Amino acid sequence: MRLNRSTARRCLRLIVITVAIPHGGAVAQSNWPRWRGPEGNGHTAAADLPRQWDGSFVAWKVPMKGSGQSSPIVWENRIFLTSALEDGRQRLVLAFDAQDGKPLWEHIAWSGEPEPIHQMNSWASASCATDGEIVAAFFGRGGLHGYTLDGKHLWSRDLGRFEMPWGTAACPVVVGDLVIQNCDADFDSRIVGVDKRTGEIVWSTPRPNFRGWSTPILIQAEGHAELVVNGHAGVTAYDPASGKELWFCKSFNGRGEPTVTPAGSLLCAVNGLVGDIYAIRPGGTGDVTASHMAWHVPRRGGRDTPSPIVIDRYIVVVDLKGIAICYDALSGHEYWKERLCEQITASPIAAGGLAYFLEESGTTTVIKPGPTLEVVARNTLGTSADETFRASLTPAGGRLFTRSQHTLYCIKK
Repeated sequence: MRLNRSTARRCLRLIVITVAIPHGGAVAQSNWPRWRGPEGNGHTAAADLPRQWDGSFVAWKVPMKGSGQSSPIVWENRIFLTSALEDGRQRLVLAFDAQDGKPLWEHIAWSGEPEPIHQMNSWASASCATDGEIVAAFFGRGGLHGYTLDGKHLWSRDLGRFEMPWGTAACPVVVGDLVIQNCDADFDSRIVGVDKRTGEIVWSTPRPNFRGWSTPILIQAEGHAELVVNGHAGVTAYDPASGKELWFCKSFNGRGEPTVTPAGSLLCAVNGLVGDIYAIRPGGTGDVTASHMAWHVPRRGGRDTPSPIVIDRYIVVVDLKGIAICYDALSGHEYWKERLCEQITASPIAAGGLAYFLEESGTTTVIKPGPTLEVVARNTLGTSADETFRASLTPAGGRLFTRSQHTLYCIKK
């Protein structure tokens, strides 16, 4: 682990300030600054989102250069996205006006020989992250990059070659003065914290050498901040200021691609490959598998690509083929198992007690979780047959933003 101590102390002070600010106010409602939103759990405080729509609700749509699967990130009136051209040989960072979709700026972040990817992945799958001061974008072999909100390039950092056959997708997160990036790969796996203004590596902590795509979340536990990351072997928590490993909880099968999801005082995790769903009490030291795993129940079915969504005491997890199971967050009790949709890779969002599931065809199923399945709406956009939606929905300013591999949409009441 490599650590610039003065920078780490400064970052720690900022982390304490950051996590002490309650979310859910005006900023949380109008901004969606990172993957899975302000809290990293897919929830928005906005109460005015559309629940039912069709193609007539599309306020605007704009074609984008290249192709990608990153989810839209919104700060005030700007949308930030990534894309790739020439079969991954160029990686772009793009900004659009959230009111009308007008392109604001674009920047070629990297050019070079691309790494291999899975047929379901892209060379631009990691969503950007912003804190209103900088925008961070990650492209695997294409590096980690920092920009101002108006498109000025600040820095670029090479984080390795990512030698694995399926590509990358873990998103950066901004924590205080740091941009933190999970760099799971078959070789040279690590998680790093870089100075958000200079790109200087502040700390770098090795991780087990397995391919992975999970984005860290920031939580408070036992009076301190913990950065929690899913992985092939299990869930690990780190000190976000120094990168020091705090605790580890062993999983039941491999991959660990879905993001860990807060569930009240617990953390919910699924593996990626078929295996038990489990809940962890955060905190502790070292291997906490025996002491802090609150419950686990068998989860039989297909691959788990989407992350869980938690509303009240209900956890809903949908597999790649659209089969959803609703669990009790306190005990793991299974309430129901139903086909919710067709193939789905995007992680759901939650608003007003409802969960939104966007499948690859562009159809969104809205449900109210409970002891029985209650489908509120099934919504379509009138998209073309060649469009695939693998990015998650983004709620901001009373609207929903979504993107297929080539087109950005705005849905409005």
